[in-house]
Amino acid sequence: MIATILRQAPADRRSCVAAWRQLSDILAQRGNQLDDDDIRRALHALAVLRPQIPEGVRHDCARAIARHSRFAPIVALYANDVPAVSHAMLRDAQLAEEDWLALLPATGPMARSFLAARRDLPEGVNRALASLGAASVALPQPDRIAEPAIESDPVVAPPADTEPSQISELVRRIDKYQAGRGQAAAAVASRPAAPAARESFLFETGPDGVIHWVEGIARGAVIGLSIAEAALGGEPGTDGAAAGAFRQRAEMINARMILDGSETDAGEWRFSALPWFDRASGQFRGYRGSARRPQRNEIPYGLPAEDNAGDSIRQLIHELRSPLNAISGFAQIISGQMFGPVSSAYRAMADTIVADAAAVQAIIDDLQAATRPVAETSAPASGHCDIEAITAQVERDLAPLFVDHGVGISISRVGGPFHAAVEEIGARRMIGRLITALVDVSESNASLVGQLLTDPAHKDQLQLRLVRPVAIRFTPARDLLDPSYSPEGDAPGAAILSLGFSLRLVDSLARAAGGRLDIGHNALTLHLPSANPASAADSTVQQRND
Repeated sequence: MIATILRQAPADRRSCVAAWRQLSDILAQRGNQLDDDDIRRALHALAVLRPQIPEGVRHDCARAIARHSRFAPIVALYANDVPAVSHAMLRDAQLAEEDWLALLPATGPMARSFLAARRDLPEGVNRALASLGAASVALPQPDRIAEPAIESDPVVAPPADTEPSQISELVRRIDKYQAGRGQAAAAVASRPAAPAARESFLFETGPDGVIHWVEGIARGAVIGLSIAEAALGGEPGTDGAAAGAFRQRAEMINARMILDGSETDAGEWRFSALPWFDRASGQFRGYRGSARRPQRNEIPYGLPAEDNAGDSIRQLIHELRSPLNAISGFAQIISGQMFGPVSSAYRAMADTIVADAAAVQAIIDDLQAATRPVAETSAPASGHCDIEAITAQVERDLAPLFVDHGVGISISRVGGPFHAAVEEIGARRMIGRLITALVDVSESNASLVGQLLTDPAHKDQLQLRLVRPVAIRFTPARDLLDPSYSPEGDAPGAAILSLGFSLRLVDSLARAAGGRLDIGHNALTLHLPSANPASAADSTVQQRND
């Protein structure tokens, strides 16, 4: 069987994988029954094929043959692979005591660490591991100083595609085992008397990108992580920027790293690193770098959980403004023919782009206002304006919208004067957005009815009441303030911002000015702080009553 497989030289990657699986399975199950020549040829073929076999395939093969493997040479071959493959084999391999004793000298520190974590090995094997000493395994006790010998160990050579999540799991298991060997007291003694969040540490990797030396932080939190591959799904590891720089052997600047472990070590870090090379041969040896805690402006997502949604929108707004301003600026240059004559068709296109950019800018401003933190909206804005004049101006500006929807508007005035302690721009946005939102959901040939009034019972406020359109006559207030709500999924004429978002925006703007938006059973009422002198309001109401 071995001769048949070796006679067919693999022509492509699929053939190499098939040959690897077949040879591994035959040696695992029947290796003790084969003659020495076939064994040597098979092991040599596996050694030649290994660089061409993906790590995932080798890992799967190791898991598949580990439990039924009784042949020490194939276990040794897999034990000296990358840590993930070595662990998959040594975790479940079952050999006789004499085979384990013969295998130990042929294994490296990382493989011995996996064996030391097992509880089912013969007592003679455990004694042999103990006799080799702590320095014979990778990842010595956290209170020990990193030994330079680990840096140059030729056996531990995981490739650049080591999976960070698997290595981190191995580190945690090994640390747990070592802590249970009666050395807890030494570990406690090595900790600071008053634990505090660490601010920086130094590290060094091998040519495979796996960190094998650190200073300034617990070894278990960092040792074994790879900077060569990006960590996914919140797993400990580094970001894609570090992985890309590693492939190019380039400098890493302020790359992101996530660590697991104690409160003083876990969390997000920023690190910078430089590649280093052997002076004699020029061979790449790895990276040396330092890590620090990120600054406040480097973690826009580092807010409390309840602020994450608003923060993500604010981050999006920040990313949108620059390209939008650039597009609008170039369009204005073309429209104004600042660099030379431009045809009328291009000027018309540029004018359209400028108008569209202004509309998008208004939406961005609305988004920013709607996501403004409560702390920023607690103080009323300074300024005064005439709400009656602003309402009349908004009605004139929205006249084309009323015609398009076939909707009329009738807002009566009760009391007065209608001076509000609100900036004119803010008042115009609130009233315009509120009326637009209700017109969008009004039926054709309907009329939007409302009142602008001063309430004698609440002299410190002005009110703009608008009767609910039929489409939202019985909608609960909670739904109306849901940013994703529209009567039919998307409000007609409001394809970008939904009704719920618009009402929430108006409420946010009103609260920023010291008012609010109340949603009653029959009407929506915008409350704004009054700037009317008390005597003026009283005399006006008295005259109207007379």
